[in-house]
Amino acid sequence: MATNIDFTSLNRSTSGSSSVATQNQAGAKDRFLKLLVAQMQNQDPLNPMDNAQVTSQMAQIQSVNGIEKLNRSVEGLGSQFAQMSALQGASLVGRDVIVPGNRLVINDADLVQGGFEVNGPADSVKVEVLNAGGRVIDTIDLGAQSGGRHGFEWTPPAGVDPATGSTFRVVAKNGAASVGFTPLMRDRVDAVIAGGDTLTLELRNSGSVPYDQIRAFN
Repeated sequence: MATNIDFTSLNRSTSGSSSVATQNQAGAKDRFLKLLVAQMQNQDPLNPMDNAQVTSQMAQIQSVNGIEKLNRSVEGLGSQFAQMSALQGASLVGRDVIVPGNRLVINDADLVQGGFEVNGPADSVKVEVLNAGGRVIDTIDLGAQSGGRHGFEWTPPAGVDPATGSTFRVVAKNGAASVGFTPLMRDRVDAVIAGGDTLTLELRNSGSVPYDQIRAFN
């Protein structure tokens, strides 16, 4: 399966910005020296520039050159980081990831799975399995659960096709109070797209998902 990563554009961007920065630096030096020479040629013979003034102006241009070099170094590190991120992303193709979503997924072992993350401890957690029309067709009682990430498997009742359970929702309570949660689902990485300083994963069921939304890798 192809991995959609274009390193050519990254390299072209890096070399192009470096060339422009070098030209800008050379131009700044040339303009400064021309101005300094013109200033010295047209100075008042009775009140010439002293060495301290010349030294100060030379120090200023050296300071500007140092800042430009630092900027180029930072830009270079940013470009290298983008390429490293793209390489890292390429290694994820074919792997399973955990992302926010309430879709039930049948894994390679034909197990119907889902997951969730609760914001705090709950003394009662139930997972309601919904069909395509949003109707509850089964309920999984998970009892008390601690705060954090949890997974579950759904075993369809006799005579129920696993494919009919398309989504789920979680009901978590601590006493009479509801506990917040985030539904999670397993998905597979089909491709990786690197664009600028962002990395996007193309997932089989969820489509395009930013890298920073991935909760876990399997």
